[in-house]
Amino acid sequence: MPEQIKAMLAIRIHETGGVEQLRSEEIPLPAPGAGEVRFTVEAAGLNFIDTYKRSGLYAVPLPHTLGQEAAGVVTAVGAGVTEFRVGDRVASAAAAGAYAAETFAPVTQVVAVPAGVTTRLAAAVMLQGLTAHYLACDTFPLKAGDTALVHAAAGGVGLLLVQIAKQRGARVLATVGTDAKAALAREAGADAVCVYTREDFAAAARAFTGGRGVDVVYDGVGQATFGGSLASLRPRGLLASFGNASGAVPPFAPLLLSQKGSLFFTRPTLAHYIATPAELRARAADLFGWLAAGALRVTMGATFPLAQAAEAHRALEGRATTGKVLLLP
Repeated sequence: MPEQIKAMLAIRIHETGGVEQLRSEEIPLPAPGAGEVRFTVEAAGLNFIDTYKRSGLYAVPLPHTLGQEAAGVVTAVGAGVTEFRVGDRVASAAAAGAYAAETFAPVTQVVAVPAGVTTRLAAAVMLQGLTAHYLACDTFPLKAGDTALVHAAAGGVGLLLVQIAKQRGARVLATVGTDAKAALAREAGADAVCVYTREDFAAAARAFTGGRGVDVVYDGVGQATFGGSLASLRPRGLLASFGNASGAVPPFAPLLLSQKGSLFFTRPTLAHYIATPAELRARAADLFGWLAAGALRVTMGATFPLAQAAEAHRALEGRATTGKVLLLP
């Protein structure tokens, strides 16, 4: 976007609540501060964290431009930035308002998009791909022979997580809500699929492991699956609760973990796994390398014009989406 344009379209909230709070507005074109990179938004990723901020589950200062995952072309850099220049293709999972024509991010949270990866693909894997990467490679670093239960396996994180888990040699039990989503999970490499709307996934986990329980449960659903996730684990297994798609997990007594088999429970978040530029860029390099080599496939579930962000939120929260959903300014 030319420098002389002083305003841009953005989707903002002035109050928290339902999708009706999303407003299309003209706001000033941001000037990057010291250590920041501004870039066009060729594609913005839709993520559950956007709905958490809109609803008020996660507090944000108001008014607030939603979105933190985007990819595009650098239009300006702030003082002290030497890693990028105008015209470079970049992506970030820490953009300050990706539901806009342009956005900006700290240079420490920006990565270069290599020639073999489109900006749409880059936007599709920055937040969800990095999340799947840290879960499978660090939160519970999977190895050959491990067993993992992946909830919401036909979603954006889920499909990527299943593929990365299989790359690392694990056996994967996927949970999904419909037969159509089950087919997607199998295409991603899941060894077994449980349609949780008609099957008990904890019983399926026991059957999958000969009665023992899985080594790890990756749970981005939250409240609705918490009890069953604990019941799916082997003694000393790990529940990685990384999202709240059905609502936040309610408070519980630590003694519950002892009663269920001396279980481990963690509530990780992406920011702590990309806390340094080196770690961010190493994870992104893995993802981009796998994409370029065809070893990781992104399922593009849907695209929406930026002005239809409310419809996109409805679809995501209504479980009507699969794979990655992008907003296109």
